[in-house]
Amino acid sequence: MLVFSKEKSFFNLIKRKFFSFHKSKEVKKIFSILSQGSENKQAAMFVGGCVRKYLSNEKIDDIDIATVYTPHQVIEKFKNSNIEVKKTGIDHGTLTLVLNNRNFEITTLREDISTDGRHANVSFTDNWEKDSKRRDFTINANGTLNLLENTRNYCPEAVFIFCSTNKVYGDTPNLLPLIELETRWEIDKGHKYYDGVDETMSIDHSKHSLFGASKVAADIMVQEYGKYFGMKTVAFRGGCLTGPAHSGAELHGFLAYMAKCSVQNKKYTIFGYKGKQVRDNIHSNDLIRAFWCFFQKPRVGEVYNIGGSRYSNCSILEAIQMIQELTGNEFKYEVSDLSREGDHLWWISDIRKFKGHYPEWSLKYGIQDIIKEIIEALEKRK
Repeated sequence: MLVFSKEKSFFNLIKRKFFSFHKSKEVKKIFSILSQGSENKQAAMFVGGCVRKYLSNEKIDDIDIATVYTPHQVIEKFKNSNIEVKKTGIDHGTLTLVLNNRNFEITTLREDISTDGRHANVSFTDNWEKDSKRRDFTINANGTLNLLENTRNYCPEAVFIFCSTNKVYGDTPNLLPLIELETRWEIDKGHKYYDGVDETMSIDHSKHSLFGASKVAADIMVQEYGKYFGMKTVAFRGGCLTGPAHSGAELHGFLAYMAKCSVQNKKYTIFGYKGKQVRDNIHSNDLIRAFWCFFQKPRVGEVYNIGGSRYSNCSILEAIQMIQELTGNEFKYEVSDLSREGDHLWWISDIRKFKGHYPEWSLKYGIQDIIKEIIEALEKRK
Protein backbone atom coordinates (compact mmCIF):
# COMPACT_ATOMS: atom_id res chain seq x y z
CA MET A 1 0.00 0.00 0.00
CA LEU A 2 1.20 3.52 -0.76
CA VAL A 3 0.72 6.22 1.85
CA PHE A 4 0.64 9.76 0.50
CA SER A 5 1.72 12.72 2.63
CA LYS A 6 0.31 16.21 2.15
CA GLU A 7 3.77 17.54 1.34
CA LYS A 8 4.29 15.31 -1.70
CA SER A 9 2.71 15.72 -5.09
CA PHE A 10 0.56 12.68 -5.72
CA PHE A 11 1.29 12.66 -9.41
CA ASN A 12 5.05 13.04 -8.93
CA LEU A 13 4.96 10.15 -6.47
CA ILE A 14 3.08 7.98 -8.93
CA LYS A 15 5.61 8.80 -11.66
CA ARG A 16 8.51 8.03 -9.38
CA LYS A 17 7.01 4.75 -8.14
CA PHE A 18 5.58 3.42 -11.38
CA PHE A 19 6.95 5.36 -14.32
CA SER A 20 10.61 5.88 -13.48
CA PHE A 21 11.53 4.67 -16.98
CA HIS A 22 9.96 7.81 -18.51
CA LYS A 23 13.15 9.75 -17.67
CA SER A 24 15.53 7.53 -19.65
CA LYS A 25 17.54 9.20 -22.42
CA GLU A 26 16.09 6.80 -25.00
CA VAL A 27 12.52 7.69 -24.08
CA LYS A 28 13.32 11.41 -24.10
CA LYS A 29 14.88 11.15 -27.56
CA ILE A 30 11.94 9.23 -29.04
CA PHE A 31 9.36 11.62 -27.61
CA SER A 32 11.42 14.61 -28.74
CA ILE A 33 11.39 13.37 -32.34
CA LEU A 34 7.69 12.51 -32.20
CA SER A 35 6.74 15.93 -30.82
CA GLN A 36 8.39 17.81 -33.68
CA GLY A 37 5.69 19.46 -35.78
CA SER A 38 2.86 18.19 -33.59
CA GLU A 39 1.43 21.71 -33.14
CA ASN A 40 -1.76 21.56 -31.03
CA LYS A 41 -1.88 17.75 -30.84
CA GLN A 42 -0.50 15.46 -28.15
CA ALA A 43 1.83 13.44 -30.37
CA ALA A 44 2.32 10.36 -28.22
CA MET A 45 1.60 8.80 -24.83
CA PHE A 46 2.67 5.74 -22.84
CA VAL A 47 0.22 2.83 -22.84
CA GLY A 48 -0.14 -0.24 -20.69
CA GLY A 49 2.55 -2.81 -21.42
CA CYS A 50 5.40 -1.25 -19.48
CA VAL A 51 3.15 -0.46 -16.51
CA ARG A 52 1.72 -4.00 -16.48
CA LYS A 53 5.20 -5.54 -16.45
CA TYR A 54 6.36 -3.24 -13.69
CA LEU A 55 3.38 -4.16 -11.49
CA SER A 56 3.89 -7.89 -12.12
CA ASN A 57 7.62 -7.52 -11.32
CA GLU A 58 8.68 -8.58 -14.80
CA LYS A 59 11.63 -7.22 -16.71
CA ILE A 60 10.60 -4.18 -18.76
CA ASP A 61 12.11 -5.18 -22.09
CA ASP A 62 9.87 -2.94 -24.17
CA ILE A 63 7.86 0.24 -23.71
CA ASP A 64 4.51 0.69 -25.45
CA ILE A 65 3.63 4.03 -26.98
CA ALA A 66 0.48 5.25 -28.75
CA THR A 67 0.76 8.00 -31.35
CA VAL A 68 -1.34 10.19 -33.62
CA TYR A 69 1.01 9.51 -36.54
CA THR A 70 0.39 6.79 -39.14
CA PRO A 71 3.03 4.06 -39.49
CA HIS A 72 4.42 5.67 -42.63
CA GLN A 73 4.65 9.05 -40.88
CA VAL A 74 6.53 7.41 -37.99
CA ILE A 75 8.96 5.79 -40.43
CA GLU A 76 9.52 9.16 -42.08
CA LYS A 77 10.16 10.88 -38.73
CA PHE A 78 12.88 8.43 -37.69
CA LYS A 79 14.54 7.84 -41.06
CA ASN A 80 17.44 10.23 -40.39
CA SER A 81 18.02 9.14 -36.80
CA ASN A 82 20.04 6.31 -35.29
CA ILE A 83 16.79 4.59 -34.27
CA GLU A 84 15.97 1.39 -36.16
CA VAL A 85 12.35 0.96 -37.25
CA LYS A 86 10.99 -2.58 -37.59
CA LYS A 87 7.69 -3.16 -39.40
CA THR A 88 6.46 -5.70 -36.85
CA GLY A 89 2.74 -5.14 -37.42
CA ILE A 90 2.48 -2.29 -39.86
CA ASP A 91 -0.90 -3.40 -41.27
CA HIS A 92 -2.37 -3.01 -37.79
CA GLY A 93 -0.55 0.24 -37.10
CA THR A 94 2.32 -1.16 -35.03
CA LEU A 95 6.07 -0.60 -35.44
CA THR A 96 9.00 -1.38 -33.16
CA LEU A 97 11.66 1.24 -32.54
CA VAL A 98 15.07 -0.07 -31.45
CA LEU A 99 17.53 2.22 -29.68
CA ASN A 100 20.55 1.08 -27.64
CA ASN A 101 19.23 -2.50 -27.73
CA ARG A 102 15.91 -1.43 -26.20
CA ASN A 103 12.57 -2.02 -27.90
CA PHE A 104 9.80 0.56 -28.04
CA GLU A 105 6.54 -0.62 -29.59
CA ILE A 106 4.62 2.26 -31.13
CA THR A 107 1.05 1.96 -32.40
CA THR A 108 -1.09 4.44 -34.30
CA LEU A 109 -4.44 5.47 -32.81
CA ARG A 110 -7.33 3.54 -34.31
CA GLU A 111 -11.11 3.55 -34.45
CA ASP A 112 -13.42 0.63 -35.13
CA ILE A 113 -15.20 0.75 -38.49
CA SER A 114 -17.05 -2.55 -38.07
CA THR A 115 -16.86 -5.52 -35.72
CA ASP A 116 -18.29 -9.01 -35.41
CA GLY A 117 -17.65 -9.19 -31.68
CA ARG A 118 -14.17 -10.76 -31.82
CA HIS A 119 -12.58 -9.09 -34.82
CA ALA A 120 -12.75 -5.46 -35.87
CA ASN A 121 -11.96 -3.56 -39.02
CA VAL A 122 -10.12 -0.42 -38.01
CA SER A 123 -8.91 2.79 -39.58
CA PHE A 124 -6.15 5.07 -38.33
CA THR A 125 -7.06 8.30 -36.59
CA ASP A 126 -5.27 11.20 -34.90
CA ASN A 127 -8.12 11.66 -32.42
CA TRP A 128 -7.42 10.35 -28.90
CA GLU A 129 -11.12 10.36 -27.99
CA LYS A 130 -12.08 8.15 -30.95
CA ASP A 131 -9.29 5.73 -30.09
CA SER A 132 -10.29 5.55 -26.44
CA LYS A 133 -13.89 4.65 -27.31
CA ARG A 134 -12.60 1.26 -28.42
CA ARG A 135 -11.55 0.53 -24.85
CA ASP A 136 -13.80 2.61 -22.61
CA PHE A 137 -16.27 -0.13 -21.73
CA THR A 138 -13.61 -2.82 -21.40
CA ILE A 139 -11.55 -0.71 -19.00
CA ASN A 140 -14.24 1.18 -17.12
CA ALA A 141 -16.87 -1.54 -16.74
CA ASN A 142 -15.18 -4.93 -17.18
CA GLY A 143 -11.94 -3.79 -15.54
CA THR A 144 -13.78 -2.40 -12.52
CA LEU A 145 -15.80 -5.61 -12.19
CA ASN A 146 -12.59 -7.67 -12.23
CA LEU A 147 -11.10 -5.49 -9.48
CA LEU A 148 -14.28 -5.70 -7.39
CA GLU A 149 -14.46 -9.47 -7.67
CA ASN A 150 -10.79 -9.95 -6.82
CA THR A 151 -11.13 -7.58 -3.87
CA ARG A 152 -14.14 -9.55 -2.62
CA ASN A 153 -12.33 -12.88 -2.98
CA TYR A 154 -8.87 -11.99 -1.72
CA CYS A 155 -9.05 -8.85 0.44
CA PRO A 156 -12.71 -8.18 1.33
CA GLU A 157 -11.77 -5.79 4.15
CA ALA A 158 -9.90 -3.47 1.76
CA VAL A 159 -11.25 0.00 1.00
CA PHE A 160 -12.32 0.25 -2.66
CA ILE A 161 -12.29 3.80 -4.08
CA PHE A 162 -13.69 4.25 -7.60
CA CYS A 163 -13.16 7.45 -9.55
CA SER A 164 -16.50 7.86 -11.33
CA THR A 165 -17.67 10.94 -13.25
CA ASN A 166 -20.47 13.47 -13.45
CA LYS A 167 -21.11 12.02 -16.92
CA VAL A 168 -23.24 9.37 -15.16
CA TYR A 169 -25.97 12.04 -15.09
CA GLY A 170 -25.86 12.29 -18.88
CA ASP A 171 -27.22 15.50 -20.35
CA THR A 172 -29.93 15.86 -17.67
CA PRO A 173 -28.18 18.96 -16.24
CA ASN A 174 -28.86 20.67 -19.58
CA LEU A 175 -32.59 20.53 -18.78
CA LEU A 176 -32.11 22.89 -15.85
CA PRO A 177 -33.64 26.39 -16.26
CA LEU A 178 -30.35 28.11 -17.04
CA ILE A 179 -29.98 31.85 -17.48
CA GLU A 180 -27.56 33.26 -20.08
CA LEU A 181 -25.33 35.93 -18.56
CA GLU A 182 -22.54 37.94 -20.19
CA THR A 183 -19.78 35.40 -19.53
CA ARG A 184 -21.55 32.24 -18.33
CA TRP A 185 -24.66 30.15 -18.08
CA GLU A 186 -26.08 30.33 -14.55
CA ILE A 187 -28.99 29.11 -12.47
CA ASP A 188 -31.30 31.16 -10.27
CA LYS A 189 -30.15 31.51 -6.66
CA GLY A 190 -33.51 30.18 -5.50
CA HIS A 191 -33.18 26.91 -7.41
CA LYS A 192 -32.51 23.70 -5.43
CA TYR A 193 -29.34 23.10 -7.48
CA TYR A 194 -27.86 26.59 -7.13
CA ASP A 195 -25.24 25.24 -4.70
CA GLY A 196 -24.56 22.41 -7.14
CA VAL A 197 -26.01 19.16 -8.40
CA ASP A 198 -26.40 16.56 -5.66
CA GLU A 199 -26.51 12.77 -5.80
CA THR A 200 -30.31 12.65 -6.11
CA MET A 201 -30.31 13.78 -9.75
CA SER A 202 -31.60 10.98 -11.98
CA ILE A 203 -29.18 9.06 -14.20
CA ASP A 204 -32.06 7.75 -16.37
CA HIS A 205 -33.60 8.99 -19.63
CA SER A 206 -30.58 10.98 -20.79
CA LYS A 207 -27.74 10.85 -23.29
CA HIS A 208 -24.53 9.95 -21.47
CA SER A 209 -21.94 9.57 -24.25
CA LEU A 210 -20.41 6.11 -24.64
CA PHE A 211 -17.78 7.02 -22.06
CA GLY A 212 -20.47 8.09 -19.60
CA ALA A 213 -22.43 4.87 -20.14
CA SER A 214 -19.36 2.77 -19.39
CA LYS A 215 -18.85 4.73 -16.18
CA VAL A 216 -22.50 4.24 -15.19
CA ALA A 217 -22.03 0.48 -15.44
CA ALA A 218 -18.95 0.58 -13.20
CA ASP A 219 -20.48 3.11 -10.79
CA ILE A 220 -23.53 0.91 -10.16
CA MET A 221 -21.39 -2.21 -9.67
CA VAL A 222 -19.22 -0.41 -7.10
CA GLN A 223 -22.32 0.55 -5.14
CA GLU A 224 -23.83 -2.93 -5.53
CA TYR A 225 -20.76 -4.78 -4.26
CA GLY A 226 -20.85 -2.50 -1.24
CA LYS A 227 -24.55 -2.96 -0.50
CA TYR A 228 -24.74 -6.66 -1.45
CA PHE A 229 -21.48 -7.94 0.06
CA GLY A 230 -20.98 -5.34 2.78
CA MET A 231 -17.75 -4.09 1.20
CA LYS A 232 -16.23 -0.69 1.89
CA THR A 233 -16.78 0.79 -1.56
CA VAL A 234 -17.30 4.33 -2.80
CA ALA A 235 -17.92 5.99 -6.15
CA PHE A 236 -16.66 9.58 -6.35
CA ARG A 237 -18.53 11.32 -9.19
CA GLY A 238 -16.01 13.94 -10.22
CA GLY A 239 -16.38 17.00 -12.37
CA CYS A 240 -13.12 18.40 -13.76
CA LEU A 241 -10.14 16.93 -11.92
CA THR A 242 -6.93 18.85 -12.52
CA GLY A 243 -3.63 20.14 -11.17
CA PRO A 244 -0.16 21.33 -12.20
CA ALA A 245 0.86 17.96 -13.70
CA HIS A 246 -2.30 17.61 -15.79
CA SER A 247 -1.51 16.80 -19.44
CA GLY A 248 -4.56 18.41 -21.00
CA ALA A 249 -5.67 17.47 -24.51
CA GLU A 250 -8.06 19.24 -26.87
CA LEU A 251 -11.18 17.42 -25.67
CA HIS A 252 -10.13 16.57 -22.12
CA GLY A 253 -8.75 18.64 -19.26
CA PHE A 254 -9.84 22.00 -20.59
CA LEU A 255 -8.05 24.22 -18.05
CA ALA A 256 -4.71 22.47 -18.53
CA TYR A 257 -5.10 22.52 -22.31
CA MET A 258 -6.09 26.20 -22.35
CA ALA A 259 -3.04 27.05 -20.26
CA LYS A 260 -0.89 24.96 -22.60
CA CYS A 261 -2.22 26.84 -25.64
CA SER A 262 -1.48 30.15 -23.92
CA VAL A 263 2.08 29.24 -22.92
CA GLN A 264 2.81 27.80 -26.38
CA ASN A 265 1.01 30.65 -28.21
CA LYS A 266 -1.43 28.29 -29.96
CA LYS A 267 -5.02 28.91 -30.95
CA TYR A 268 -7.68 27.28 -28.77
CA THR A 269 -11.05 26.06 -30.14
CA ILE A 270 -14.17 26.50 -28.02
CA PHE A 271 -16.71 23.79 -28.87
CA GLY A 272 -20.26 25.14 -28.60
CA TYR A 273 -22.30 27.18 -26.10
CA LYS A 274 -20.45 30.45 -26.96
CA GLY A 275 -17.74 29.60 -24.42
CA LYS A 276 -20.20 30.24 -21.58
CA GLN A 277 -20.33 26.62 -20.40
CA VAL A 278 -19.50 26.37 -16.70
CA ARG A 279 -17.36 23.73 -14.98
CA ASP A 280 -16.21 23.36 -11.42
CA ASN A 281 -12.59 22.26 -11.04
CA ILE A 282 -11.03 20.41 -8.13
CA HIS A 283 -7.27 20.35 -7.53
CA SER A 284 -5.66 16.90 -7.32
CA ASN A 285 -4.45 17.69 -3.79
CA ASP A 286 -8.00 18.36 -2.60
CA LEU A 287 -9.27 15.22 -4.32
CA ILE A 288 -6.61 12.92 -2.85
CA ARG A 289 -7.27 14.34 0.60
CA ALA A 290 -10.94 13.43 0.11
CA PHE A 291 -9.92 9.89 -0.84
CA TRP A 292 -7.71 9.74 2.25
CA CYS A 293 -10.55 10.84 4.54
CA PHE A 294 -12.75 8.07 3.18
CA PHE A 295 -9.92 5.54 3.47
CA GLN A 296 -9.45 6.36 7.15
CA LYS A 297 -13.19 6.14 7.95
CA PRO A 298 -14.77 4.07 5.15
CA ARG A 299 -18.47 3.48 4.65
CA VAL A 300 -20.38 0.78 2.78
CA GLY A 301 -21.56 1.28 -0.82
CA GLU A 302 -21.33 5.08 -0.80
CA VAL A 303 -21.52 7.59 -3.63
CA TYR A 304 -20.48 11.24 -3.57
CA ASN A 305 -20.43 14.10 -6.04
CA ILE A 306 -16.99 15.68 -5.76
CA GLY A 307 -15.65 18.81 -7.41
CA GLY A 308 -14.74 22.43 -6.96
CA SER A 309 -18.35 23.36 -6.09
CA ARG A 310 -19.21 27.05 -5.77
CA TYR A 311 -15.72 27.53 -4.31
CA SER A 312 -13.84 26.78 -7.55
CA ASN A 313 -15.59 27.11 -10.92
CA CYS A 314 -15.55 29.15 -14.11
CA SER A 315 -16.78 29.34 -17.67
CA ILE A 316 -14.38 29.06 -20.60
CA LEU A 317 -14.68 32.80 -21.26
CA GLU A 318 -13.89 33.51 -17.61
CA ALA A 319 -10.91 31.12 -17.75
CA ILE A 320 -9.60 32.99 -20.80
CA GLN A 321 -9.77 36.27 -18.88
CA MET A 322 -7.93 34.81 -15.89
CA ILE A 323 -5.23 33.26 -18.10
CA GLN A 324 -4.68 36.59 -19.86
CA GLU A 325 -4.39 38.41 -16.54
CA LEU A 326 -1.92 35.85 -15.16
CA THR A 327 0.29 35.67 -18.27
CA GLY A 328 -0.09 39.19 -19.64
CA ASN A 329 -0.52 37.64 -23.09
CA GLU A 330 -3.46 37.76 -25.47
CA PHE A 331 -5.25 34.41 -25.60
CA LYS A 332 -5.94 33.26 -29.18
CA TYR A 333 -9.16 31.36 -29.70
CA GLU A 334 -12.00 30.59 -32.10
CA VAL A 335 -15.57 29.48 -31.41
CA SER A 336 -17.09 26.45 -33.12
CA ASP A 337 -20.87 25.97 -33.28
CA LEU A 338 -20.32 22.23 -32.74
CA SER A 339 -20.59 20.93 -29.17
CA ARG A 340 -19.57 17.54 -27.84
CA GLU A 341 -22.25 14.84 -27.52
CA GLY A 342 -23.72 14.80 -24.02
CA ASP A 343 -21.67 17.83 -22.97
CA HIS A 344 -22.89 19.97 -20.07
CA LEU A 345 -23.79 23.65 -20.39
CA TRP A 346 -23.44 24.07 -16.64
CA TRP A 347 -22.01 21.82 -13.97
CA ILE A 348 -21.26 22.61 -10.36
CA SER A 349 -20.97 19.80 -7.82
CA ASP A 350 -22.89 19.87 -4.55
CA ILE A 351 -20.31 18.42 -2.16
CA ARG A 352 -22.30 18.91 1.05
CA LYS A 353 -23.02 15.20 1.48
CA PHE A 354 -19.30 14.37 1.57
CA LYS A 355 -18.51 17.35 3.83
CA GLY A 356 -21.30 16.22 6.15
CA HIS A 357 -19.75 12.77 6.47
CA TYR A 358 -16.18 14.13 6.68
CA PRO A 359 -16.32 17.62 8.25
CA GLU A 360 -12.52 17.64 8.70
CA TRP A 361 -12.13 17.97 4.92
CA SER A 362 -12.47 21.20 2.93
CA LEU A 363 -11.33 22.63 -0.40
CA LYS A 364 -8.06 24.57 -0.30
CA TYR A 365 -7.55 25.51 -3.96
CA GLY A 366 -9.71 28.08 -5.73
CA ILE A 367 -9.96 28.38 -9.50
CA GLN A 368 -7.30 31.12 -9.75
CA ASP A 369 -4.91 29.11 -7.57
CA ILE A 370 -5.33 26.13 -9.88
CA ILE A 371 -4.80 28.08 -13.11
CA LYS A 372 -1.74 29.84 -11.65
CA GLU A 373 -0.15 26.52 -10.66
CA ILE A 374 -0.80 24.96 -14.06
CA ILE A 375 0.75 27.92 -15.91
CA GLU A 376 3.80 27.95 -13.63
CA ALA A 377 4.31 24.21 -14.15
CA LEU A 378 4.05 24.59 -17.93
CA GLU A 379 6.57 27.44 -17.91
CA LYS A 380 9.04 25.26 -16.01
CA ARG A 381 8.62 22.43 -18.54
CA LYS A 382 9.23 24.65 -21.59
